Amino acid sequence: MESRRCKIMLVDDNMANLTVGKNMLKDYYEVYAIPSAVKLFEIMNHVAPDLILMDVMMPEIDGYQAIRRLKADERFSEIPVIFLTSKIDQDSELEGLSLGAIDYVAKPFAASLLLKRIENHLLSEARKRELKNYNDNLQEMVRKKTGQIVELQNAVLSTVAEMVEFRDTLTGGHVTRTQNYLQLLVDRLLEEKIYAQEVSAWNLDFLVPSAQLHDVGKIAISDAILNKPGRLTPEEFEEMKKHVTVGVEAIRRIEKKTSEHAFLRHARIIAGTHHEKWDGSGYPDGLRGEEIPLEGRLMAVADVYDALISTRPYKKPISAAEAEEIIRADREKHFDPLLVDIFQTLAGSFAEIAEMYR
Repeated sequence: MESRRCKIMLVDDNMANLTVGKNMLKDYYEVYAIPSAVKLFEIMNHVAPDLILMDVMMPEIDGYQAIRRLKADERFSEIPVIFLTSKIDQDSELEGLSLGAIDYVAKPFAASLLLKRIENHLLSEARKRELKNYNDNLQEMVRKKTGQIVELQNAVLSTVAEMVEFRDTLTGGHVTRTQNYLQLLVDRLLEEKIYAQEVSAWNLDFLVPSAQLHDVGKIAISDAILNKPGRLTPEEFEEMKKHVTVGVEAIRRIEKKTSEHAFLRHARIIAGTHHEKWDGSGYPDGLRGEEIPLEGRLMAVADVYDALISTRPYKKPISAAEAEEIIRADREKHFDPLLVDIFQTLAGSFAEIAEMYR
């Protein structure tokens, strides 16, 4: 039986009580007869009991002082304590139970009754451990399942983004680079506690991966416009601008078909607002300043920087230093001034990412 393997520490300064108690219990449990609470704590540094039977009235450290120390120490706080004592008044019993004892048994006691109480308490503790293990295992299963769902979501996002990028023959690596730029910016926002209220409302596990869909609407733009070797005409540019509304509508359709919207909400906001400008001259809605969601303002910095340092059908790439200067010059025009300040502290890291994923 499991109870035969249980360790019980019997603590009493009366040697006769220790002898009687040990003889009563030794056929059922591994018993440690301990003459003081001081000695109890010495032994517990090496042996962990399943249950403690303890007298109240002892010299140096009494039972109440001992249980306070046990409950205050995370190593011992869960060990059940039963008081065995001749202090049988109600106030003493109430104090013992209030301090965390699971039972309060008055001396003299019947051996059979004490054994049954010990058996019941050990069984209860075993069930508590089983329940805790079950809950821990359940939490681990949920964690793994959640991780698998997130992994699946990211795989879908990545595959769709790659399909879009495949059509745009000169933007290879754009999605990966902009994700990394965005992560740098978000990390710095967290460190500096800038826009802390907005950031605290985000699901950071989904934010950066969802940025992969920022240009998903380009899938509906014709190859002739998407890969035109030269600047677009005004009419062609108006057609190109439609990729924002097309992307938002595509994401909304997916949202309607699933109950899990967190990663899609970030994707929709980024897709729909990363071409807005701080001064209101952007598209599609001409939003101004903080009317533009923070996710879109962040993506604008990442997206424009990458476009500047990359080859496009209509332009050659410029250097990282030149791109940094252009973004700095567009502070309060195209970009959120606070985000430009943050970007300038990270410009070297942006350039390293650009080189790494070129």
